[in-house]
Amino acid sequence: MSSTRYEVRASTAVITMDHPPVNGLGAALRSGLVDALDRALADPAVTAIVLAGNARAFSGGADVKEFGTPQAAAEPRLPVVISALEDSSKPVVAAIAGICMGGGLELALGAHYRVTRADAQIALPEVKLGLLPGAGGTQRLPRLIGLEAALNMIVSGATVPASRLKDTALFDEVVDGDPVDAAVALAARVVADKLPLKRARDLKVRDPQAEAFVQFARNTVGAMAKNLPAPLKCVEAVAWSLNKPFDDALRMERESFIALMHTPESRAMRHVFAAERAAGKIAGLPEGTPLRTVAKVGVIGAGTMGGGITMNFLNAGISVVLLEMKQEALDKGLGTIRRNYENSAKKGKLTAQQVEDRMALVTPTLTYDAFKDVDLVIEAVFENMDVKEQVFRTLDEVCKPGAILASNTSYLNIDRIAAFTKRPSDVLGLHFFSPANVMKLLEIVRGAQTAPDVLATSMALAKKIKKVAVVSGVCDGFIGNRMLARYGAAASGLINAGALPQQIDGALQQFGLAMGPFRMGDLAGLDIGWATRKRKAAEAGVEMKPVVADKLCEAGRFGQKTGAGWYRYEAGHREPIPDAVTEALIADYRAANGITPRKIGDAEIVERCIYALVNEGARILAEGIAARASDIDIVYLNGYGFPAVRGGPMLYADMVGLPNVVRALRRFAAEPGADASWQPAPLLVELAQAGKSFN
Repeated sequence: MSSTRYEVRASTAVITMDHPPVNGLGAALRSGLVDALDRALADPAVTAIVLAGNARAFSGGADVKEFGTPQAAAEPRLPVVISALEDSSKPVVAAIAGICMGGGLELALGAHYRVTRADAQIALPEVKLGLLPGAGGTQRLPRLIGLEAALNMIVSGATVPASRLKDTALFDEVVDGDPVDAAVALAARVVADKLPLKRARDLKVRDPQAEAFVQFARNTVGAMAKNLPAPLKCVEAVAWSLNKPFDDALRMERESFIALMHTPESRAMRHVFAAERAAGKIAGLPEGTPLRTVAKVGVIGAGTMGGGITMNFLNAGISVVLLEMKQEALDKGLGTIRRNYENSAKKGKLTAQQVEDRMALVTPTLTYDAFKDVDLVIEAVFENMDVKEQVFRTLDEVCKPGAILASNTSYLNIDRIAAFTKRPSDVLGLHFFSPANVMKLLEIVRGAQTAPDVLATSMALAKKIKKVAVVSGVCDGFIGNRMLARYGAAASGLINAGALPQQIDGALQQFGLAMGPFRMGDLAGLDIGWATRKRKAAEAGVEMKPVVADKLCEAGRFGQKTGAGWYRYEAGHREPIPDAVTEALIADYRAANGITPRKIGDAEIVERCIYALVNEGARILAEGIAARASDIDIVYLNGYGFPAVRGGPMLYADMVGLPNVVRALRRFAAEPGADASWQPAPLLVELAQAGKSFN
């Protein structure tokens, strides 16, 4: 099947890219474009050429499925296609609608004229993949829109509406109607009036402050980019448009692009891009599964979590019935939601009317009867199975047939919760992360009997409320918190062995984590983990073996909310301050357990904590709790502050080398008294021995 369509209107050949969903410039499309161009050039009846996409996309750029494959480098490469357009002896007009990004914009820059819909979305977002534009974007764009505007677009990767660029040489016409009709008309005028074939490469970048601005950009971007190489490379490449011959600059741009492709940062960022799209592909869920209507949502609990969950739906224009058991708690929750919105209004992110419109979507209630007509209910009540049972038995009685019943539980068994109802197929987990109105991740927990349309509806709803959704199977803690338990145990073991909280947090934050485990524990509340450890011991029928964190909780040190946890906190401040009381508790614990502390380096801290995540991730993968390793990475990138430039724990393990991870785990497992969890997961060993990777 051809990836282009060809027709002749009067004497103009219209070449339409036809490679769904976004006209990705894969090898087949590139070849089709050159063949169509040659056909038009060879036809004496054709006097001009229009290049078009469709209403959704002119072109979204490179076909990401071909990254790292021979097809990506197959001829004709994109620079060759662009040169063919630019060197055409007949005028070429690009007709742009929808998205025009990356290689798609670079392709359009090769045309002699450009017509765009006003609402077309224009971007060179390669920097977000750890790259720079590699097909002339850094050289042609500054010639058309000016140095400063081009540099800002390229370094930020930001998308701008075409209407914002209407007064630049980038566009010859900005229209509200069909850009193809307008482009055909423009092509006819160009031929009739014998207008010149304008090539971006022939223009000069004119800016009297150019050198000063480039130096300013170097300083600013260098300070902000930290360890990311691509932003500064973008600055340097755009600077070449000022003083390098065009062809030399193109060659240097391409060399920089290829060099960046081989950096670990770009590999990680491209992995994240692909992983977020792969997470939406769910085994056993046929494409086109009918969705249930979700026009009204019920939320149980107006506390921090319930209020945050509520805001997600209000932001998307979905009405919410918010339930609390006491008027005081309900008023407090509503007050917090309003205050959050008013703070956004003060920052200019919302208007006063938008605040009122969102608040008007909330119906507060003290009774379950108000849930009779909701399409979805999410409970955000205390993490206790007896409490969950009471809630779900009531929902089963009150809610209409077909309503989706969801638990926001972080750990508890969704199948047990579903069994409290007569409709287990309508039950699943929707695990939001705190603060729920800010954090992007949503773990969707698929129960044994969760219906396909319930799962499909939840995935679609996640997109509507702007969450990154990952499907998890049922186990204690699901994907994220199950792994977090092993990570926490590794950090706790380091405390026992001789490290202090501030050293461990510092090492992991230097690695790139947004927050170390002890700062994170203080923020979340140490009593949550304490309750979980007590629950697990009770369920297993064993006596709980105390850890240092339990000693802190016994002393009433639950973290920031009590002014002290692993660290102490000054009133009104969140900055952690190392505390002599904590160090004394740690020393007492070591003495009571006969532990002689040793010196521990930062490299060992990172190895133990990150490899603990990887090892448990391998077990989760083998058990089918996660569908793919990249889903695990998405959970940790969006829910736990794992650094995007590392690509997630599973990709990080791939880049380190799985044999090296296995060797380190075996070393930890061989230590006297080591926990059995340090034994390398069978899947990890299997992949290492076969020379394979997770991704």
